[in-house]
Amino acid sequence: MLSLKDFLAPNIRKVESLMRESLTSGICLLDQTSDSLMDGGGKRMRPALSLLVAGATGGVNPDSIRFAAAAELLHNATLLHDDVVDGSRERRGRPTVMSVLSSPASVLIGDFWLTRAMELVLGASRYSEKVIRIFARTLSDLAEGEMLQLEKAGSGDTTFKDYLRIIHCKTASLFEATAVSAACSTDAPEEVVDAVSRYANLIGLAFQVRDDMLDYGDGEDIGKPVLNDLREQKITMPLLGALGKAEPLEADRIRKMVSTAAEHPEYIPEIAGFVDARAGMEESEKVLEGFIMQATEALRVLPESEERTYLEKLAHYAGSRKK
Repeated sequence: MLSLKDFLAPNIRKVESLMRESLTSGICLLDQTSDSLMDGGGKRMRPALSLLVAGATGGVNPDSIRFAAAAELLHNATLLHDDVVDGSRERRGRPTVMSVLSSPASVLIGDFWLTRAMELVLGASRYSEKVIRIFARTLSDLAEGEMLQLEKAGSGDTTFKDYLRIIHCKTASLFEATAVSAACSTDAPEEVVDAVSRYANLIGLAFQVRDDMLDYGDGEDIGKPVLNDLREQKITMPLLGALGKAEPLEADRIRKMVSTAAEHPEYIPEIAGFVDARAGMEESEKVLEGFIMQATEALRVLPESEERTYLEKLAHYAGSRKK
């Protein structure tokens, strides 16, 4: 069986070609920066998801390529904005636009990529209005997730329910929009759209849980500093897992330390040690595995195909990647 990368290669090339074409502006600095970002690559997980869903629900067509390219443009636009929000100097082992040019430039280029994503959707032969609404909902989710996380960073009272809402809004919502738009491109029946929507949401949740585990150093070099979430006073799944095993007084003490970790970075090693001592990573693994199991079960609605098999593999990759 071909690797996922080789299986998707012809259509991924079409997606990337369309992205590059859509990003042409005639402004030298903007075009050079967009080319550099494109060359930086990334996992291309969202286009992979989009193409596999389209293939599994009727076959990849020109609108499928458009929606896959739009989803990746939207994703990268949000990263350009996130770098400014987080003050990130490096991403994927490379300097960010913010660090090379400026914060305003990063925001403006993110806006440019976002508008070009919307233009791609509007150029589709069918369902452009529906897909625009899907992506608009995702953009709203992203803003809500960031604001909720910011609110909770100051209070240190993030619950598991809060965490699920945050990671749905910040990560899973775009996975879901990507899969649903792909199913729209093939005119899939409602039952199938619902199934791929559930699948994509679950692998998005798993992807973010895994990302949060990697932030505690559970992997290879991920292209950014570890324990950065604690520096930003974020309570994520590894810490939630540990807090669930602690006595109330100890849990309250740790939460107070997290809420002031930005001013007291000396607290961070103790908090990380608490996560290790209370098996926070093991608890995270259980939650992650539950999401993956439910995601693969959701795929049973789809007919057997190579694409469905690769969707199962993609789910397991989301939960096991090392960077």
